[in-house]
Amino acid sequence: MACVLEAPLRMSVLSEVTASSRHYVDRLFDLDPQKVLQGVMLLYLLQQETSSTELRTECAVVLGSLAMGTENNVKSLLDCHIIPALLQGLLSSDLKFIEACLRCLRTIFISPVTPEDLLYTDATVISHLMALLSRSRYTQEYICQIFSHCCKLQHWHSCGFKSLPQPLLCANGPDHQTILFNHGAVQNIAHLLVSTSYKVRMQALKCFSVLAFENPQVSMTLVNVSVDGELLPQIFVKMLQRDKPIEMQLTSAKCLTSMCRAGAIRTDDSCIVLKTLPCLVRMCSKERLLEERVEGAETLAYLIETDVELQRIASITDHLIVMLADYFKYPSSVSAITDIKRLDHDLKHAHELRQAAFKLYASLGANDEDIRKKIIETENMMDRIVNGLSESSIKVRLAAVRCLHSLSRSVQQLRTSFQDHAVWKPLMKVLQNAPNEILIVASSTLCNLLLEFSPSKEPILESGAIELLCSLTQSENLALRVNGIWALMNMAFQAEQKIKSDILRGLSTEQLFQLLSDSDVNVLMKTLGLLRNLLSTRPHIDHIMSTHGKQIMQAVTLILEGEHNIEVKEQTLCILANIADGTTAKELIMTNDDILQKIKYYMSHSNAKLQLAAMFCISNLIWNEEEGSQERQDKLRDMGIVDILHKLSQSSDPNLCDKAKTALQQYLA
Repeated sequence: MACVLEAPLRMSVLSEVTASSRHYVDRLFDLDPQKVLQGVMLLYLLQQETSSTELRTECAVVLGSLAMGTENNVKSLLDCHIIPALLQGLLSSDLKFIEACLRCLRTIFISPVTPEDLLYTDATVISHLMALLSRSRYTQEYICQIFSHCCKLQHWHSCGFKSLPQPLLCANGPDHQTILFNHGAVQNIAHLLVSTSYKVRMQALKCFSVLAFENPQVSMTLVNVSVDGELLPQIFVKMLQRDKPIEMQLTSAKCLTSMCRAGAIRTDDSCIVLKTLPCLVRMCSKERLLEERVEGAETLAYLIETDVELQRIASITDHLIVMLADYFKYPSSVSAITDIKRLDHDLKHAHELRQAAFKLYASLGANDEDIRKKIIETENMMDRIVNGLSESSIKVRLAAVRCLHSLSRSVQQLRTSFQDHAVWKPLMKVLQNAPNEILIVASSTLCNLLLEFSPSKEPILESGAIELLCSLTQSENLALRVNGIWALMNMAFQAEQKIKSDILRGLSTEQLFQLLSDSDVNVLMKTLGLLRNLLSTRPHIDHIMSTHGKQIMQAVTLILEGEHNIEVKEQTLCILANIADGTTAKELIMTNDDILQKIKYYMSHSNAKLQLAAMFCISNLIWNEEEGSQERQDKLRDMGIVDILHKLSQSSDPNLCDKAKTALQQYLA
């Protein structure tokens, strides 16, 4: 591919270059593409052992300046295989040349167009970089910076830190963190945290924040490493004190956050509760730059995401909940902004601020009812969420849905604020056409809006939710299948017969069987839960079994015969107990000897839960007041059921004992 470079930096570049290489540099900035191509001589000279070290060093400097230009410049340099050329240069014995090559590599790897994996194509490169760390403070600064930019996870967490591009590693290869860790990154970089150079300390810190993120192995190692007799967590705590530069405070808070989330530091440790959390809350204040406020809120959201106590502490620190409302006020009204640069800056960060605020609200309200109430009572909060659901930025939409999902766990709010703002409307719209990432959270939220006490349930049903949810159950994505079936299960709970029939029609028998044979136990359990909710109240049981009886009995047999856990079998026996409670439906059990033998088998099972569920079936079949009970009792007595009931009436388990005695009374009545 042609190597064409744009020229935004002509003056600054030329000032760095002596006459010997000016001839080549001039050509790089020539408008004639042919002359530009000749300018690639720089790269050629860089690689020539016969060139003087001074010239090769200058070439590296100029190439580095070019890389600071446009992304197209970097692409062109990559096409010309600049990285292998620079890596080769690192084998030189001349320190100034090595530093120039590293500086250029740093600039290239910082660019978003450079694939991180280019650093890992040769196994010897990382070892050599580790060895070069001791050469000078410049090699330390540049190498740490290269490592932080080339260390991407296979999977980045959905909350907290900014989402990063997926790596190009082969599926089975070790990830970047592991490669760097195995090459001694922790040991080689730790002592740089106490370097006399601020830039070195800062780059080492950034390196650790990336290495430790979602990585228990690195985090557990960091906790026990000491430098000059001081453990790393203590060093990090010193770095997040108020008198340190903001960048240092934020990055050390990130390191401690990652170590805490990985389980290397307890959530109630004073370095988290008294140092890291207050530092991150400080970063959310109006005094901070917009980008600092974004990073502070996202990191805090990640720190407290799974811990109730940290959520409570954060919610009462420095009026955080109210402070976050300010994140929605950018860009400020145009009349107040005379500076066009500031308007541009505000616009650029506005969606990042909203995204960060939604994420932090979602984490804060994940568990505590009082916190959710405070969030919802914050000025215009529900309107902001509703607006967020239809934003053009996919990241803001996702964060708004996460926030809504967190708040939808509140029974009180489902009955009030969610209804007042008709939240279900924009939510249904989001579900129509969204990427899986948003669909998963939106469908989870819908599950909550379909609970029986939620006033949104009716309008959601009327807006075509059944069809939408049935289609989700066919998704290849596991989380979407679970959410689709879960929402249908909630929808079927205490529903009228028409809704139940619509669900069965929408799902189709074939799809129902597909879900009952799903390899994931969550899908199976939710499908059984759906069946159990469909088969409740006698008229409904009889109606559904008259139309789908054969298939449902087949499915029940299939599961009771399969290799399933106790919970799955118990749920299946409960479905049979519901069928046995029908007026006409119970005949489907009585005329199926295979099923009757299975119920008998589970009455004598070693697990009390399964015994109890099987006894519910028997009780419903032999209940005296119902037509045909005498014939059913006789048939079951002939099968030996009464003998088992006598045995169970002597059980040490009070539930089994009581249930058996109640059943035996039906025979005596």
